[in-house]
Amino acid sequence: MTQKTKDLSALVFFILLVMGGGIFIGTQTLPGDWFAGLTKPSFNPPNWIFAPVWTVLYLFIAIAGWRSWRQGWTRTPMQLWFVQLVLNFAWSPLFFTAHRTDLALAVIVLLLVSILIFITKTWRLDRISAGLFVPYAAWVGFATLLNGAIFALNG
Repeated sequence: MTQKTKDLSALVFFILLVMGGGIFIGTQTLPGDWFAGLTKPSFNPPNWIFAPVWTVLYLFIAIAGWRSWRQGWTRTPMQLWFVQLVLNFAWSPLFFTAHRTDLALAVIVLLLVSILIFITKTWRLDRISAGLFVPYAAWVGFATLLNGAIFALNG
């Protein structure tokens, strides 16, 4: 197997891991009646916006993970990439299934911090990966504010 084939196979793996994980968690933790009944802030976006935004972000996350993997599994960016993925995948079950807006808020704050650290650590090594995480950071920052507002409004 050539290096190009290995790289392409790894990219496909990262895309399947992130997109597949996101789709699986998304379909298993649908918002449902509980979420519909919550008081939401005025800046709450319409539900239809989440799927297209997350589809693009998951693609960006996968590409950044693949690029970090190419630099080595034990390097800090790769470790941070895995941390953010675990936190990302943990949020929906806490929020939508367990109805723990408080714990979900703690997780999303940690997620945002891990994303920002990833950007900081990769900026000089790999600006493409860092840049791919900038819209992710912006969206998660917004989602953190939204989670916090929902927690505050619904106690």
